[in-house]
Amino acid sequence: MKKISFSLLLISLLSACASDKPADVAQAPAAEAQQPAAQETAPAQQTAQATAPVATDALEDPNSILSKRSAFFDFDKSVVKEEDKPVVQAHGQYLKEHADRTVEVQGNCDERGSSEYNLALGQRRADAVKKMLVVSGAGAKQVTTVSFGEEKPRATGHNEAAWSQNRRADIAYK
Repeated sequence: MKKISFSLLLISLLSACASDKPADVAQAPAAEAQQPAAQETAPAQQTAQATAPVATDALEDPNSILSKRSAFFDFDKSVVKEEDKPVVQAHGQYLKEHADRTVEVQGNCDERGSSEYNLALGQRRADAVKKMLVVSGAGAKQVTTVSFGEEKPRATGHNEAAWSQNRRADIAYK
């Protein structure tokens, strides 16, 4: 519960920081009436774009929700778990704000099932995460998908603890 609350708080903070576009849309008629004021804000926007590499650090900051790059799945399912939705949505918002960035969503499975079945299931998992990224604001062309099936396990055990770590889709920035 604390993780979900913390995740929601981080998403709210990220959303508050990214509120420039909705504010611009809401103030569009006022901006047309005050042409010089709109020109004055252009350098500020250029400065914000020039400092965009600083925002990339959020991807590496262990305290940021963006440092989490995996969504996990239940056995034989391709629906993102509720507790992982804020992570995927935060990456979708990040991609929306950084249109020059691209990701590859890598679908994975545990060792149970045939290779063919696991490749198909891994693809469905990757596609589910891609769909959520796009709904959250990422451009469809920013996201590619691939399935590794059971070929790239995160955990090597042969029990539920290991299998639950291997049933995932990873968001890999290019």
